[in-house]
Amino acid sequence: MDKTINNIGTLSGKVLLFGGVYSNLQALEALKAIAEQQNIAPENCICTGDVVGYCAQPEETVQLLKLWKAKSILGNVEIQLTKGEADCGCDFTEGSRCDGFSKLWYPYAQSKLSKNSIAYLAMFPDHITFNYANKKVTVVHGDYFNVSEFVFKSTDWNIKAKTIDATKSDVIIAGHCGLPFSHEQDNKLWLNPGVIGMPANDGSPQVWYAILEDINGEMKFTHHTLDYNYKLTNSLMKNGLLPEEYARTIVTGIWDNTEILPAIESGLQGFGINL
Repeated sequence: MDKTINNIGTLSGKVLLFGGVYSNLQALEALKAIAEQQNIAPENCICTGDVVGYCAQPEETVQLLKLWKAKSILGNVEIQLTKGEADCGCDFTEGSRCDGFSKLWYPYAQSKLSKNSIAYLAMFPDHITFNYANKKVTVVHGDYFNVSEFVFKSTDWNIKAKTIDATKSDVIIAGHCGLPFSHEQDNKLWLNPGVIGMPANDGSPQVWYAILEDINGEMKFTHHTLDYNYKLTNSLMKNGLLPEEYARTIVTGIWDNTEILPAIESGLQGFGINL
């Protein structure tokens, strides 16, 4: 299994973690402003992948990330786009609603991205590793073995442990599933900061990110909600080319369907995020 792993050494100070920008330029602008307000250096800002996705401004979003110089790994969407593939590689069930929606937003994104943006996305590594507060941290998209693996809080720890063991890590930062959560066991941590491009199916238009801090040599993490101009995002998505259902989710905070969710997470729809 050939994996590109970017070891960025030892980080200090706050580390900003986020994922799933999904072509949501307004959310990325808001998060970049947060980083600057908190004096978090770009090299300490790390995305779990899927910079491109459901929203209306893929080219502008990629170019802003490039300008910001925040780091990102490859999500399944980046892999498919840089290979010129015909689908998003999200591992949706064929014929499902998500699969149908992807046949709208993925070709739209393909049509909007410049060669410059594709070349930039192609430079992302599969994984990033770094040391922080005496712990080894590895950033993955789905899990170490499968970029499109959906890993949730309710996912069995033994499945998570395989990625932890394979990477010899103390902490895994992961994305893909769209929901923020943390799961600690055996002095190891699986942390998903959530995504900023779409709400977390919790009934709020706010989106999620996380911050790591080194407190007297001990790693602490906090989940945060992000306010941004979601009404503009919603308006831009109503262009006749993107799924109206996703535009609606931007405002309502409720997913159109829970096809990808395990029973526990599906049952929490609209009840807020329980961290």
